[in-house]
Amino acid sequence: MSAPCWPPEAEERTRDLDKAGKGQVGDLSFEQALAELEEIVGGLEKGTVALEQSIAMYERADALRKRCDALLRQAEARVEKIAGGNGEALATEPFDSDG
Repeated sequence: MSAPCWPPEAEERTRDLDKAGKGQVGDLSFEQALAELEEIVGGLEKGTVALEQSIAMYERADALRKRCDALLRQAEARVEKIAGGNGEALATEPFDSDG
């Protein structure tokens, strides 16, 4: 069995997860969850990780993706609340990058 090809910090987190069970995805900030998700995806894309570890990494990646999605939805709701604070209905419009 070959050693994992992902960064040592990610490997340490995986070992900690093995000891602690599910891990603490819910405690991560958006940036932390996204960075770890990117590390895992990079490791999986290389295809040099053993099957069982790949499955564990995939499960962790799915939990991280869900965390990022939830945090983005929360941020969107906060922005809508701020933007619509005067009781007006909010609408979206296309972004014009030309000015």
